This record gives sequence, structure tokens and C-alpha cells, in this order.
Amino acid sequence: MRLLKKKKIRMIIGIIAAIILLVGIAGWMFVSQPSFGRTPQGERLERIKKSPHYKDGEFRNLHNTVLMTARRGRMGAMWDFIFKKQEGLRPEKEIPVVKTDLKNLDKDENLLVWFGHSSYLIQVDGKRILVDPVFCMGSPVSFINKPFKGTDAYKPADMPDIDYLIITHDHWDHLDYQTVMQLKDRVGKVICPLGVGEHFEYWGFDEERLTELDWFEDAALDEDLLIHCLPARHFSGRFLKSNQALWASFLIETPSQKIYMGGDGGYDTHFAEIGKKYPNIDLAILENGQYNEDWKYIHTMPVYLSRIANDLKAKKYLTVHHSKYALARHPWDEPIKNAVDLKNKDSLNVLMPTIGEVTLY
Repeated sequence: MRLLKKKKIRMIIGIIAAIILLVGIAGWMFVSQPSFGRTPQGERLERIKKSPHYKDGEFRNLHNTVLMTARRGRMGAMWDFIFKKQEGLRPEKEIPVVKTDLKNLDKDENLLVWFGHSSYLIQVDGKRILVDPVFCMGSPVSFINKPFKGTDAYKPADMPDIDYLIITHDHWDHLDYQTVMQLKDRVGKVICPLGVGEHFEYWGFDEERLTELDWFEDAALDEDLLIHCLPARHFSGRFLKSNQALWASFLIETPSQKIYMGGDGGYDTHFAEIGKKYPNIDLAILENGQYNEDWKYIHTMPVYLSRIANDLKAKKYLTVHHSKYALARHPWDEPIKNAVDLKNKDSLNVLMPTIGEVTLY
């Protein structure tokens, strides 16, 4: 009888061990997909180690920044997001979208087309710039971060040839593997923060096509286009290991325009410093959405939106990071109301285009 019990226990232990092994193998195979990218190595890693913003094995914000302020921590907040029900996170009806023939736009006309969330096309002084395009998957798996109904109208095939692809950081909702691979042969150069180029090189992009910048570095993309890499208060990472690549905001200067792209991030002193160093910004594109008290330092809380605008003192504003995904627990249309308040209560020139609409700035 005891012998039978021991055999049964061994069999159960064997089955459990086999299941754990299979789950481990499946997990390893999943994270080994090319879409997860690659952490910096070789010469790129050596350059990263020399950055004044890299310390103790990771990039840091300008000021000490707590990522998750909730007592239950990052996993607890994620658990609540997935399993806790909340009304109004997603629209009940399909989001209105304008389907523009992007390939037949007059390239010499200064315009902007927003595709929802943080993806947009800028035409400025004869150049086409595509920022953070996510047209396929905004997460590692298709059943998470599903776009709102109607907002997936644009695909990589709809894009015209792009002179410069700008990536503000390597989170999945800003750097979509499938999108960049489908655009690979129609993009001139990739502009990204230091370390993000490792993903692109791993995905087969020639090193000569990559311009990686640390904060406060700039690059002359051609004789009429200068780009500045500037701080943001955020973090990076595509899986468990965070902050191996930098996150950033960018400012582009042409003979006729100064356009600031804020990327993702919470409020800090860098906005006022940018406003002073680069006066007369024509258009500032600011994060507005996917905020929460649990991560109030790494995303822009609504109370700070007008303060950021006041710091930058731009002529016009556009808010992004909303109207496509529910990555936080605020009502899906709350960021739109924030933009309306910025326009009406603060008397600012705020652009409020429909997704896909051609906007002249």
C-alpha cells in the first residue's frame, strides 16, 4: 500500500515537473520572437555606458521618479486593470475616422494627419516624417490592447514613402514590429533615442540608416532640417528588463517651422527649460491620455496639461495618446474633454482633428 502511494506521488510530481518544463519552454519560445527586440550590446552598449543619463545598469530620468506609486505595486495595478470592471473604458459606438489617400497628398504642403493614440504623419517643408506608427499590434499579443472599433482603418500599406521615421521610445504602443517591418523598404532614416537602434539593427535595418541620440544631442538630417533629442519623464522596455534604452521627446526645426513632439511622460522641469531654449515653437504635440494616479509621475495627469502648455508657450497644440486604446482606467473620452478645456478655459489654439483628417498647421 505504501509502495503504491509512493509511486502515485512520484507520478504526480513527474506530471507537475513536465508541465512546468513545457510552460517554461513555451514561455522562452514566446519571448524569443523577433518582435521583442534585443537589449543593447557591443559598441552601442559601450556608448550607452558613457551617457550621463545611464547609471547602475539603466537609464534614469532627470529627477528621481517612482514608476508605480500604488502600494500594491506594478503587478497589482496590472491585475486591477485586467480583471476589475469599469464603465466607459471603451466607446460603445464606432469611432469616426476619415480615410485619406495619403500617397496623393501634396508633399510641399505643411500638414499633419493623426492616426489615433500617438501615431501621426507630419509633412514639413517638403519632408515626410512618421512618428510612433502602430498599425498592427500595440502589445505582444493580439487579445490585449485591442484598438477601439473603427480606429484600425490605417495600415502600413496606406503610408506614403517616408523620409524620417521617429520613434520616441520602445514600448509596444509606440514601436510596432510588424508596422516597421512592413515599412522597412519605404523609410529613409530612423531617428530614435539611444539604445532603441538595437531593435532596428536586430530587425535587419542597416546601421547607416539609424540616427540614435542621447538627450541634448542633435542631428542635421539635411541642410534644412535639424532635430534635437530632448528629455521626457518616462521609462522603456519591451519585456521584463526596463530602461536599457532611452526615452525622449524631440524638436524638429526647419526654415519655417519648429515642431515639438513630447512623447510619453509626466510633468517635470524640462518643459520650461525647452520653452526657454527654443522659443516660438509653432506646434507642440503633447501626451494626454492613459494616465492614472498609480503612475502619475510617468504620464501626464490632466492637472498638468495647461502647465506644460504654459511652459512651452507654443503657438498651437495637439494632444495625442488617446482615442484608440484603453491602457488606463479613465473614461475613453476624458482626454478629449481635457483638450476642450485646454482650448476653451486656457484660451489656447488647440487642434482637435478627427482620426485620419488632414490638418493644416
